[in-house]
Amino acid sequence: MSHATISVNARSYALPKHPTVVVCVDGCEPDYLGLAVAAGQMPWLRATLQRGRGLYADCVIPSFTNPNNLSIVTGVPPSVHGICGNYLFDTTTQTEVMMNDPKWLRVPTVLAALADAGQRVAVVTAKDKLRALLGHGMQGICFSAEKADQTTHAQNGIEDVLALVGKPLPDVYSADLSEFVFAAGVRLMHTQRPDLMYLSTTDYVQHKHAPGTPEANAFYAMMDSYLAQLEALGCVIALTADHGMNAKIGLDGQPQVIYLQDWFDAWLGAGEARVILPITDPYVVHHGALGSFATVYLSPGQDPDSVCDRLLGVSGIDLVLPRAQAAAHFELPADRIGDLVLVAERSTVLGTSAARHDLSALTLPLRSHGGVSEQRVPLIVNRALPTLEAGRRLRNFDALDLALNYAQ
Repeated sequence: MSHATISVNARSYALPKHPTVVVCVDGCEPDYLGLAVAAGQMPWLRATLQRGRGLYADCVIPSFTNPNNLSIVTGVPPSVHGICGNYLFDTTTQTEVMMNDPKWLRVPTVLAALADAGQRVAVVTAKDKLRALLGHGMQGICFSAEKADQTTHAQNGIEDVLALVGKPLPDVYSADLSEFVFAAGVRLMHTQRPDLMYLSTTDYVQHKHAPGTPEANAFYAMMDSYLAQLEALGCVIALTADHGMNAKIGLDGQPQVIYLQDWFDAWLGAGEARVILPITDPYVVHHGALGSFATVYLSPGQDPDSVCDRLLGVSGIDLVLPRAQAAAHFELPADRIGDLVLVAERSTVLGTSAARHDLSALTLPLRSHGGVSEQRVPLIVNRALPTLEAGRRLRNFDALDLALNYAQ
């Protein structure tokens, strides 16, 4: 295999000499791994941590799915790639929209660049909301477990995925959705032998079950068995997460929510502020569209600094920053966030209006993410690594760098 490199978004990557798999485990708070290993549920990971490298890294803020998956596959933060949430307020059309369309992506992905360099690339994601973004500009295989029954060569580079994997179409609200991703990855490695494969799961289990619970340990035991199969096939594996996960409840066990739109309407009057929740996606059963990060657009007559001062006095608010400061602090595209950015503390989530959030589907205590309290994630490589640069701040979007430049 060639030792050639490619340059993508001002970073260099060596072409893989071995089949390489990058795994993004959605919502993987590091404790999930540690407690599952301690319970004897992850023998592959236990052995990997001895012969490979187990590190901690920071994800990007907001700690949501879309910004972090796109950071991982582009190698850069949202200030560069442009995806700053699952959802945003489009100031051009004055509408609130999902950020699933590749038109929002401002740079190429490493996946597409590897494919352009002649490498065989495959992407399997749990939810279809990510498929178009991850596969943008990429020649190769790209499909979601959610719509695995609809794959075509023209759109996905493969067909008959259900027959290939040998599993039925999974329910989108199930652990089976993530298992399908891993099972598909193993089958693709057997049959297609991609040079680079990206696997991205869903956080259904993590939203419902805390680290160390039987349900969580069973999920990670399943994952461990598939990773062992990939390693047996000779794969370099880099595993990270898009964000962590925490309980968002008060002492009474009920969701601890600050309904920001109600708060602004009561203080400033209706129409003076628009609250945007970038966690919003079509899968609200997970979290009721409640996360620990929000952005706010103020009417022209409002002073952001005075609003910041008042918000900082609200119990449960950890940080409030005006646009320019927030963009610099969190590496966000300034033109796609509001006049203010708010981050809640560890046990609190932010909502719009109480009437707009249906929490009836939350059968277990609310667990969610989005804030700085969910920023620490694992970064694990199944190969020994040379010494990394002293003082380097590791990010989850260094996964491809470690896998291709250090672990080969």
